[in-house]
Amino acid sequence: MQSVATFAALLAVAVLLVPLFKRAGLGTVLGYLAAGVLIGPSGFGVVTDGENLLHTAELGVVLLLFIIGLELQPSRLWALRKPVFGLGGLQFFGVGSFLIAGAWLLGFDWPIAIMIGLTLALSSTAFVLPTLGERHELHSRYGRETFAILLFQDLMVIPLLALLPLLGAARSEGDVSPLVGLGFLAVVVLIGRPVLDAIFRHVTRINSREMFTAAALATALGLALLLQLGGLSMSLGAFVAGVLLSDSDFRHELEASIAPFQGLLMGFFFIAVGMTINLGMIVEHPINVLGLTIALILVKGGGMYGLRRLARGSKQVSRMQALALAQCGEFAFVLFGVAQANQLLAPEVVAQLNLSVALSMATAPLLFILADRLNAREAAATATTEPEAEEMPDLPNPVVMAGFGRVGQIVGRVLLARNVPFTALDIDHEEVKTMKRFGIQAYYGNAAHLEVLHAARIEDAKVFVLAIDDIETSLRCAEMVRKHFPQVTIVARARNRFHAYRLMDLGVELLMRETFRSSLDMTRMIFEVLGKTPEKSQQIVDRFAEHDGELLKREQALYHDEHQLIQSAREATEELSLILEQELGDALPESPSPDDAASDTATAPRPAS
Repeated sequence: MQSVATFAALLAVAVLLVPLFKRAGLGTVLGYLAAGVLIGPSGFGVVTDGENLLHTAELGVVLLLFIIGLELQPSRLWALRKPVFGLGGLQFFGVGSFLIAGAWLLGFDWPIAIMIGLTLALSSTAFVLPTLGERHELHSRYGRETFAILLFQDLMVIPLLALLPLLGAARSEGDVSPLVGLGFLAVVVLIGRPVLDAIFRHVTRINSREMFTAAALATALGLALLLQLGGLSMSLGAFVAGVLLSDSDFRHELEASIAPFQGLLMGFFFIAVGMTINLGMIVEHPINVLGLTIALILVKGGGMYGLRRLARGSKQVSRMQALALAQCGEFAFVLFGVAQANQLLAPEVVAQLNLSVALSMATAPLLFILADRLNAREAAATATTEPEAEEMPDLPNPVVMAGFGRVGQIVGRVLLARNVPFTALDIDHEEVKTMKRFGIQAYYGNAAHLEVLHAARIEDAKVFVLAIDDIETSLRCAEMVRKHFPQVTIVARARNRFHAYRLMDLGVELLMRETFRSSLDMTRMIFEVLGKTPEKSQQIVDRFAEHDGELLKREQALYHDEHQLIQSAREATEELSLILEQELGDALPESPSPDDAASDTATAPRPAS
């Protein structure tokens, strides 16, 4: 009964706190840690057996390593080898060396200092990747490079977990030599893939999702326990199992089967870690705890910035990566826990390190806010000073363009062909440098910021071309221009119909849905293949485009009401059918007669038998 109450308390506090932390931009990991602190000994003391819960929840770490192994396909890793092993190795070993030196100066022996330094060099994949996704920055240069660095860090967790038992306290006579574990590992690597393939092929014949899930759990936990019996870590065994299955046909189904268990157990793991965090240490040793936290952020951020600049990274990319990776990662809790279990670190040292790691993770959202403010300030300064340095003409350009991606580039090429000068703004610094090499007047800056628009002299322009890819940024930019520069005509790119509705709400009348014309051209080709003349096919799509433009204006007033919008779309389809039949004489095809079918069969291409 007590265990049921404990389980219920864990679920209740997680459901209450984790969504709040995620909505506040603090991430789910901090939410779980806060939940553990709240119900643990440092909080209300609802649950006191945090150590027992921690041992159970470590299964979540094992399953997480299994999923990481599944995602590490050799072909994918080889394609990303340069950024992963180049930038990843630079960050991990470069920043790690600074932290190793710091740990040694604090009095730790070299082996322990190396373990602490490399562990603290890890950053929070669970926080950084979702944050980059929410900010639509995963596909930017710094986002892709940051992903590669985090991937390398995840890889480095495995050797660290494997080495920790080797650094542990003296073994008793009954302990197994690590050489036995290495032998087990070699055997698993050699014969594991065909054996696992055979097992899962047998399970799939039953066509039972429950049995497939059971087989997935048995595989991950079985190999984990096998390597643990050999003196290595359970996490290493689960990771090896994942890698062996990463190129199999079952990879996606395995990940889908394991993920719910892994997510829940990982949440319990972080709650259990939160229970072991002693907030009283901040009161008892504020200088030690806060000093260590600040030192970690400064060393990791400053070290990454310096190393990235030495590797010829731009100032902005280097700064963004430094601030994104300045916090410590969730695997530090795992590694320090294993180190304590192997008597490498005293419990009080682990408690202080865990607290500093958690506090550094709590600063991560603030570091992203700092990065945004520094970027905005630099963008305004760059856009203001660079035109003078490059001797901009006295007359302002008649066109200012925000966004120079796939749409902006085509618009820009046509303008250049007719000698129409324009000023381009883009948030991709590398893209801006490329444009300048082609002689285009381009500046780094977020066009949704008023100071950047002023620096681009939009008040003297006739046309503002809104070609930004991100919908929310596009809308903020349109609102800014419409509010402060109403005399400037906006010609906007709309990603889809609902983006068009929202731009129209802001008073933007000249807009083009980016795939609309190309889709009509495809439809015209389809009609021609189906036997209509090119003239008739063109008339159909032209009349559709005209009717759809009128429909877009009518539906703007009711697009918030899904029911009315669906009803309007149905009525519009019937209306368009009548228009095409009456104006173009294009009646809907009826069921063909046998003679018609024979005629059609004679002229149509036959399918391959």
